[in-house]
Amino acid sequence: MKFYMTPGSCSTGIHILLEEIGKVFEAYIVNLPAGDHRKPDYLAMNPKASIPVLVRDDGSVLTEFPAIAFWLARANPRARLLPEDDEGVARVLEHLCYVTATIHGQGFTRIFTTDAYTANPAEHDAVKARGREIVDAGFAVMEAALADKDYLVGNFSIADAALFYVEFWADRIGIPLPPNCLAHYQRMRARPVVQQVLREEGYR
Repeated sequence: MKFYMTPGSCSTGIHILLEEIGKVFEAYIVNLPAGDHRKPDYLAMNPKASIPVLVRDDGSVLTEFPAIAFWLARANPRARLLPEDDEGVARVLEHLCYVTATIHGQGFTRIFTTDAYTANPAEHDAVKARGREIVDAGFAVMEAALADKDYLVGNFSIADAALFYVEFWADRIGIPLPPNCLAHYQRMRARPVVQQVLREEGYR
């Protein structure tokens, strides 16, 4: 498999899952500031100009964090990245979609890619402030979901890899995490695979 990623981005969550399943893959760095995702060869593979991308052994291309994470879990059942019951799977997807679509897709994008929301510099602070409100509200939802649990559905799953990358972002830019989310973040950082991935991506 070939994995297209950017260190410290949402693709870090997929990187963690790939290492968890223990299968060989080739990693390719996509330099977003340099515009690698807009180059013709990349667009031919992924017209969305997004990361992460997974090119599977049969040559087929899979995009979008939830789709890649779900496929990795289903294709590698021994890694136990999903619960065995339908209710558990539904809950994992519920959390996964909320993290990627709301906390990341609506919150952090306003903070990190403010220009995409307005071309008027005078409006940037307001856009970022709205992003922070969405992020804080999102972590409050995750705080409740983690009550009395080490991981979102009890055992480590693909949803925890998603939650980790937004917790990582919060930590990097100084957004305080509520207690359960902070404990989850610290628990994730204690996992050997997560430590390995962060080292490989240039973080400590």
